[in-house]
Amino acid sequence: MPDLRFGDLILDETCLFARRNEQTIKFTRNERALLLALTRNPHRLMRRGRLLDELASESDVSDRNIDFLVNRLRAKLGDSARSPKYIATQYGEGYVWIAAPSPGAIEGFLAIAPTFGPQGHRFGQQVSSLVEQVRDKIAAGLGREVVVVEDGYAAATGARHVLQMSFLAGNEHLDCAATLRDMPSKRIVKAFRLRFDMADAVSLATEARRVSDGVVDALSQTLIEASTGLGTPADEPLETRFHKAASLLSASNRAWLASGEQLGRNRAHDPLNADIALQWCLHLFARLVHTSPFGEISLEERYRIESEIDATVLECLPAVEANPLLMLAAAKLLYFIDRGHLDLAEDIAGRAFAQTADSAAALPVMGQLRHARGHFDEAIEFFDRGIETFEPDSDLHLHMRVLKAISVLASGDRAALDTAVADAARDNPRCPHDIGLTIGWMVAAPEQKLPASSLDALTAIGPAGARNAIEYLYFTSARHLVSEEARANVMRGLIAHATRLHGEETVPAFVLRSIGPIAA
Repeated sequence: MPDLRFGDLILDETCLFARRNEQTIKFTRNERALLLALTRNPHRLMRRGRLLDELASESDVSDRNIDFLVNRLRAKLGDSARSPKYIATQYGEGYVWIAAPSPGAIEGFLAIAPTFGPQGHRFGQQVSSLVEQVRDKIAAGLGREVVVVEDGYAAATGARHVLQMSFLAGNEHLDCAATLRDMPSKRIVKAFRLRFDMADAVSLATEARRVSDGVVDALSQTLIEASTGLGTPADEPLETRFHKAASLLSASNRAWLASGEQLGRNRAHDPLNADIALQWCLHLFARLVHTSPFGEISLEERYRIESEIDATVLECLPAVEANPLLMLAAAKLLYFIDRGHLDLAEDIAGRAFAQTADSAAALPVMGQLRHARGHFDEAIEFFDRGIETFEPDSDLHLHMRVLKAISVLASGDRAALDTAVADAARDNPRCPHDIGLTIGWMVAAPEQKLPASSLDALTAIGPAGARNAIEYLYFTSARHLVSEEARANVMRGLIAHATRLHGEETVPAFVLRSIGPIAA
């Protein structure tokens, strides 16, 4: 998601800060949470209760606090309650973000932004031809779309990378300073000083090739670095590496289970290696996810494992800042353990995502973080992209379908639910049978009669097994959601079928406290 531009106001994609006329506006944690909720739901009424959900981790929050925070936001944005440009009040109900993004923002992997000195376009036709050559050579070298922005650098800031080419004409030559920037950090990745002899076609072609090759080399290296870590093979094509990285970060990957003994030895041999430490944490994560839902992990053991993941990941964070794949792994683990790190996980994943050129590896993590916040449309968009990207018979494809089903359930839109995902999980020989059954009970409507085989399986596991299945579903799929109602929506199907067979005592008290009476 690129920066948002509203006239002269530019909001950072994570709403950590805004810019106006070269001035930076910073926001507090609560201001940022409200700003994210409002800007991601433009022209929709955001009731105070919904805004309170965004601040669920904060203490002593009331409607009056929401009003106070909105007033602070208005002051920082230069807005007015009487004549609002950004946040309008719906009296007695809540607030609406009314500003429309400015048109013309450029998105994509790379944008070229040519600019000219005060003398204007003396060599305008030749420069246009030159820029087109550079664009075509870079696009061919990277295999990605490259756009030329005629309105200058400011209009290109929504792209992942920007090549700014500043031209200055002499008598018979043209000087150019070309800077390649990583966005939105604005970090200069590579810079060139070019000189074109406008009467010499060979000079034009040579310099165009030099800048094009330099950009391709720099961005190719960036993409390679973005797919390095977690044991990804360095000698395979880039897209293959990104797909393998996605598999390594997926909850469907059982390979981490078998690697525990080797990773333990590696960790003992090199205890300061953050890559190995995060691989060990993914092994621990796999132990929690790939256990039988019916009772192999006690609450005490789960707490111990998650505490180890928590401490290890936090210790690794300073060492992984330059590695997007390890950053995504850290964000995924912090999200999963649900220890109050959602803001941190979003920040880490957002910065990693910006460096991976929308790679497949980031899709599940980005979708789950949007899902946790209750931004289900955005989450489902990420999951749909994964479904389109991965092979239909692959574990990753099934994983993305399951994630989408959970998000649809959480949103309350059961009519849009793909119930066939339960059959796909049950029929997949690589999906553990017990987990496939649990997915089926989750997606089955509370009032629906279970198929005979599914009903027999739920009967066979008894009250203790049903209780453990409810705990498993809660820990893996519901607890991360900020909204109590969304948590209840995910749990409602399994709870209804389990209590109908085994009684209300099958629902753990801590689950009931989390989902509230609306699940009953």
